Amino acid sequence: MRPWTAWRGMPAAPDEFDWIAALRPLTRGAAEALGLMDDAAVLPSRPGFDLVVTQDAMVEGVHFLAGEAADIVARRLLRTNLSDLAAKAAEPFGYFLMTAWPEGRPWADREAFIRGLAEDGDRFGLALLGGDTAATPGPLTVDAAMLGWVPAGAMVRRSGARPGDALVACGAIGDGLLGLKAARGELSDPGGALARHYRLPEPLLVLREALRSHAAAAADVSDGLLADAMHVAEASGCGARIDLGRTPLSQPARAWLQRQADRSAAILQLASAGDDYALVCAAADGEALARAAEGLGIAAAVVGSFTEAPGLEVVADGVALQPGALGWRHR
Repeated sequence: MRPWTAWRGMPAAPDEFDWIAALRPLTRGAAEALGLMDDAAVLPSRPGFDLVVTQDAMVEGVHFLAGEAADIVARRLLRTNLSDLAAKAAEPFGYFLMTAWPEGRPWADREAFIRGLAEDGDRFGLALLGGDTAATPGPLTVDAAMLGWVPAGAMVRRSGARPGDALVACGAIGDGLLGLKAARGELSDPGGALARHYRLPEPLLVLREALRSHAAAAADVSDGLLADAMHVAEASGCGARIDLGRTPLSQPARAWLQRQADRSAAILQLASAGDDYALVCAAADGEALARAAEGLGIAAAVVGSFTEAPGLEVVADGVALQPGALGWRHR
């Protein structure tokens, strides 16, 4: 597909309909979008498949840095939603978009936003199917409802864990926290890998078949490893035990951890900060899932187990830890 280029012939005072017209190429010709000329989309069923729908919103200064480049905001919006589909072992299909632009925001920012949507839309095979737009006196607010397909009955739920299942982390833990610090200029980041991870997380869609083969339950690690492991446990009527000493860490995270005076407090930080967009899974054969992930280039490890007793037990290096907040929560 040809890359998106800025829409020309813009009126002096563009309005919401000009914005919709500028978005139209992002439908990728999908018949379901009706050319963005209607107030709805039509989604025909796909025989033998279930439609999976997820939705996440982002607010400037809360979910991305104030003043962030608009193309990065667009790509981060798609990727954080795609991470939810990755945890469901779903194949991405399309999305609905809502934008609330601050009054006076230049049109060039909207063009950059569309370029970001186009870049990752092409990469992940996503068609824009519809949505809404508004103006706001507050910060930039964007929202996407993401759609994907799974074979009928094959979606990996949160609620499938059973006592005795292994608790498996797929993907590096803690890079969300360190990436935010790097993006703020608070942490040295040679090469920019940590800041890029925060700004443009990689949804682990490549694990789709591995999850279908091995995972009994899964969630993406957006709130933090501890919090999201407990989301799976509670949905499944289980408890969990996690050994943070086994947590898969990137090389920068290992280096950062070695520099901390209080290792226990530091590893709890990495496991509870969120924005990792790794996956936390339950599997009867956790080693098989970890090997499958590693075979695809994804760091993975069995980091604990699901338990009969409710609640969360956390240890590291043989020492019991008492975490405070398990992860991110909106107020």
